[in-house]
Amino acid sequence: MRKLFTLAVVIAATLVAIPAQAQFKFGLKGGLNITDMSFSSDVFESSNRAGFFIGPTVKFTLPIVGLGIDASALYDQREAKLKGSDKKLKQQAINIPINLRYDIGLGSLAAVYLAAGPQFGFNVGDKHQNLVKDALDWRLNTSNFSVNVGAGVMLLSHLQVGANYNIVCGKTGEATVLNTVGNLAKGVVRGRTNSWQVSLAYYF
Repeated sequence: MRKLFTLAVVIAATLVAIPAQAQFKFGLKGGLNITDMSFSSDVFESSNRAGFFIGPTVKFTLPIVGLGIDASALYDQREAKLKGSDKKLKQQAINIPINLRYDIGLGSLAAVYLAAGPQFGFNVGDKHQNLVKDALDWRLNTSNFSVNVGAGVMLLSHLQVGANYNIVCGKTGEATVLNTVGNLAKGVVRGRTNSWQVSLAYYF
């Protein structure tokens, strides 16, 4: 976690050092995500579930035609329901996506953009969840690293509508599966929570 935090600080400092001629806009971003939770074992499965995210965002337009950077600090809540059960896996995090973007102008009213970049996540929810008493424990990582790839439309230089896929690098957490007498039955099952995201942002 310390390495991820240090890297996030370095990137933030780099953004602050962007030349003054770059255009800067501050805004608010929110949206929905559909979590695709996968496991390294077929001991159990989960169904896709909707979650949400919201938080402040900034956008830099670099003094190079079409290029820019956007960054956000988002409260993100995701969950997945175990099939055949009413139990839910929940994840609450502060996510910091930092994307390089390329805008293609369609006149003064709209522009299409492509974006991609890293995301640093820090878990702020319950890291230990007992899903099935004496049978299944779920432990989330304290932090995680992922990558965003997406596209969208900028309208009237203020309203942005976008969609992206968030790909987790490494595991999100581990599930320990036990048998009825408390001994390991299937060992540790690793899980990932990739997600599709649809967002709406307004830049002032």
